Amino acid sequence: MVHQNNSAESVDMKNALLASLTSGAIAGVLCDMTFFPLDTLKTRLQSQHGFNKSGGFKQLYKGLGPVLIGSAPSAALFFITYEGMKEVFQPRVPQQYHSFIHMTAAALGEMIACLIRVPVEVVKQRKQAFLNDKHRLPLRTLYRGYESTVLRDLPFGFVQMPLWEYFKLYWTRHVERECTPIESAACGSVSVAISAAITTPLDVAKTRIMLSNTSADKKAVKISVMLKEVYRESGTKGLFAGFLPRVGSFTISGFVFFGIYEKVKEICIAVFPP
Repeated sequence: MVHQNNSAESVDMKNALLASLTSGAIAGVLCDMTFFPLDTLKTRLQSQHGFNKSGGFKQLYKGLGPVLIGSAPSAALFFITYEGMKEVFQPRVPQQYHSFIHMTAAALGEMIACLIRVPVEVVKQRKQAFLNDKHRLPLRTLYRGYESTVLRDLPFGFVQMPLWEYFKLYWTRHVERECTPIESAACGSVSVAISAAITTPLDVAKTRIMLSNTSADKKAVKISVMLKEVYRESGTKGLFAGFLPRVGSFTISGFVFFGIYEKVKEICIAVFPP
């Protein structure tokens, strides 16, 4: 009997992880393709080389290639880690502590996803800013922005995912039923907008690190050094460069992403029932 229960739990978890992997990958690719021009504008506004020198309004889909390759696996890695930890720990922990599980799961998911996301971001942003690298970028350059990306994405995940879960729980209790994919998307959109606004200075520093000269000294591309440099050059305005396209694109893409994620997950569960 115990063996049967363990087997059933194992199948349930596999199906849940498969649904998370599939829905995360599909949602990630569709959103990255749709909102890529806004991301390009954000990168060029944050560039230390200046908006016009970095391409201005030209070729807003420049750099899309690396994203199409890396978007699906990085989004899938994040959600399979996030949902996997929830599946394992939530049944064993009282509900009042679930927000800590969400934060921990989001943090670990971001760190793992960044193993793919960072080199993709480096290549993408250098192409977006019209930096023509004559030689193939060395591995140390491709991962030079790992620390700054993780430092940006950890607080993003800490805020975004627990807020999304909280908004869904609040709405579920309010309407006395489960959230629909559209309602979940609205919750996701608000949580993403708040997270994007808060983490904009970290995103500016991350962008500048990725766009720095390939031969730049290691100390010169530290996130603390970049933040001080940006503030010295342009003050608070510089730290929030690209704020409108970043928050605007994240708000809209957050709605689309979480809507697609929940709908595809719903379909996957229907196809592979527990």
